Amino acid sequence: MRYSRVGVLVAGLAVLAGCGTGAPTTTSVAPGTAPSASTAPVGGTPSPAAPASAAVPTSTKDVEVEGDPGEAVLVKTVRFADHGSFDRVVIDLDGDVSSYSVRWVDELLQDGSGEPIEVKGGAYLQATLKPANAHTDDGSPTWTGGPIFQAALGNVQNVVKTGDFEGVVGVGLVLDHRAPFSVTELTGPDRLVIDVAH
Repeated sequence: MRYSRVGVLVAGLAVLAGCGTGAPTTTSVAPGTAPSASTAPVGGTPSPAAPASAAVPTSTKDVEVEGDPGEAVLVKTVRFADHGSFDRVVIDLDGDVSSYSVRWVDELLQDGSGEPIEVKGGAYLQATLKPANAHTDDGSPTWTGGPIFQAALGNVQNVVKTGDFEGVVGVGLVLDHRAPFSVTELTGPDRLVIDVAH
């Protein structure tokens, strides 16, 4: 019995050692500041086993990051999960996002028309990425479905595709209530992560 436990421990350490190479880069963005790069052992799929950068958010301030306009980033999909004390929304990207904002809004609006999106919540966060597209050059959508995706998490109730219009992609978060949030840029693969406290 003891021998098998040691074998499992050695195998587990070997797997962990293998995960150390090619660790993705993470950029945490404090509200109102430009991102600063660092590395952290964060896997390609969000996990409740918390890396240091996955602490429960503590700020409710809007986040705005302005970069040099370059080639439009491609939004591939948006996924979400409950992580115990916070909800995580991951915007999967193909390329680097240069500019984005995550702001509190009174309601979610359709990009282009400005018409309200009929979805009820206690609070709303609007993420806006630019230059960005959620479709290929031939017009085929890369982020399919929606526009309203039911989440039913601890705080995030719905995720809404608010637009893919003129180089701007909008992702709305319908919350049960206003709560602290954080935004993190990750690479390997590229993604923008929004964590919202319960």
